Amino acid sequence: MPTFTVHAPPPKAGETASDPQRFLFVRDGFHVWAFLLGPIWLLFRRLWLVLLGYVIVSAALGSVFFLTAAPAWSRFLGGLLIALLLGFEASTLWRWTLMRRRWQSLGFVVADDEESAERRFFGEWEKRGPATLPRSPASAPQYSAPVRRGPPTGSDVIGLFPEPGGQS
Repeated sequence: MPTFTVHAPPPKAGETASDPQRFLFVRDGFHVWAFLLGPIWLLFRRLWLVLLGYVIVSAALGSVFFLTAAPAWSRFLGGLLIALLLGFEASTLWRWTLMRRRWQSLGFVVADDEESAERRFFGEWEKRGPATLPRSPASAPQYSAPVRRGPPTGSDVIGLFPEPGGQS
């Protein structure tokens, strides 16, 4: 099942919180249109810095192929690898751009499609109430010290295994 990350834009002037209708759901996984039509997909999503990086990398790779008189199959393979990388990393690059634009990440939802993700997210949001959503960037998580039961012994089990002598 696909995973979606939920993002809230920064509040407009005079607003205390973002309008829920402006929330954005970004699907994790391979983006076929970013793979097939990379620059157009980047323009459509307004990922300007990513597009600039794409153009620079493509131009640099093209110049290397031209200067080394590389055969056509290696040019094709280089372009294919760049397109595959963009297809696999499209959602990460999109989230990075949203973070740069000060959009707030609200969490993630597992659903079959975007409409189901919206229903699940807003259904849970309605139960908890909008006041439970973070209003400011989250601070660093606070970790407690690990519980120590004594010095390790030779019969200790390490990892995701049951304790020695315990029921499994």
